[in-house]
Amino acid sequence: MGIKANKQIHPLNQLGLFLGIVAIVIASISIIGYRMKWWRQIQAFDILGWATFVSSIAFLLCLIGILKTKKHGRFRGIGLGILGILLSFPIMTSYFLFQYSAKIYPPINDISTDTINPPVFWDVPNPTEYPGSKVAKIQKAGYPDLKSLKLSIPTKVAFTKALKIVKDKGWKIVGTDKEEGRIEAVATSLLYGFKDEVVIRITPNNGGAIVDVRSRSRIGRIDRGANARRIRSFLKEFKTN
Repeated sequence: MGIKANKQIHPLNQLGLFLGIVAIVIASISIIGYRMKWWRQIQAFDILGWATFVSSIAFLLCLIGILKTKKHGRFRGIGLGILGILLSFPIMTSYFLFQYSAKIYPPINDISTDTINPPVFWDVPNPTEYPGSKVAKIQKAGYPDLKSLKLSIPTKVAFTKALKIVKDKGWKIVGTDKEEGRIEAVATSLLYGFKDEVVIRITPNNGGAIVDVRSRSRIGRIDRGANARRIRSFLKEFKTN
């Protein structure tokens, strides 16, 4: 009897693993449904919320199951519990971080290195003007590091370099004008495929060039820092490559 007891798998580990798989399925439905335009962003996030709820339960069940398994010496079920935790943890934490980021980043979705004379969109669908001084003030408080990049290279060289970085990042180019020094592109997020629009402006400056970048989200009133990160990444590559 003792040998059989040691081979038992605690039911909490089994249930936790099952719910971890269910959470992944629900999260996948949220993503696929949004990309297929079955529902809007808010519905997709509601479904993702349910996936998070299920994954949280799965995580707790597996954690308790592992502790109980070790207590009773039934080590055979620990692997299932660990697997359940590994499946549930990413969904649970990513959703909570997603919600937390909405609180710690400025409540804006249009970011520019030049807030006084921001780059203008022309070729993207439904181009709009920069929101104005109120947003600029919020941006400067939240992202004081985002500024125009001054270079000693000619504008044409800067334009070619900027175009290469855009292509390397996989952004979809929707318009270019070498004479104006303007590049417009659309960046797509990995999972849900959210579209953010980017315009890069290169202007002459005493034999050199000034690079400005503006990035905005098509949907939503906040971007959770995504546009600022995109601009930082672009400018960093421009300076290092």
